[in-house]
Amino acid sequence: MDKTVDFGASAAFGMHHFYVEIPVAPREAVSIYEDFGFDGDEARRETVECRLILARELWTKVRDDARRDFNARLKIKKQSTGSWSTGTVKLDRFLGRELCVLGWAAEHASPAECPMICQKWLALRPEERWWLYSKTASEAGLDHQMQRGWRKALYCALSDGTNIKLALKKKAKTKQKKSEQQETPSLFDFVEKGDL
Repeated sequence: MDKTVDFGASAAFGMHHFYVEIPVAPREAVSIYEDFGFDGDEARRETVECRLILARELWTKVRDDARRDFNARLKIKKQSTGSWSTGTVKLDRFLGRELCVLGWAAEHASPAECPMICQKWLALRPEERWWLYSKTASEAGLDHQMQRGWRKALYCALSDGTNIKLALKKKAKTKQKKSEQQETPSLFDFVEKGDL
């Protein structure tokens, strides 16, 4: 098994991975980058792309759920776990994709909407998160493309839930007294017997 650092990122030089830049200043935004390294797609080798710049207030609302989810899965694979500390924190390329999906949904949100976004993100399987990442990154995957297509759709899909009001179900009537029931006439009640 390869040695890993932080959240499952390979310790080997030049591997495809994601990393999060967490500034020391407590109010500065957090940035998420994809580093294709020397092992990435041949057309993108040695490329680093900023996928997301997230306000620090929103980052603090979503980071703990992501950390718990990632660490639980890393433990299952018998890998060391990670934590969000200031500076650069590396992630496995698949976990990085999942973090981008969470960040893209949260970038349009208010702090009050973040718990719902996290809850819905946690309900998604990793494969579903990867699919959402690939759909979003193909048309709006860079940090400045936050007002486009799938990027905005992630916010709508993962944040909407507290404002949905479902109508209360009516209880089924089980027993009614015969005197309360009214008989409704059928079509044959109006036809005279001689007309048949």
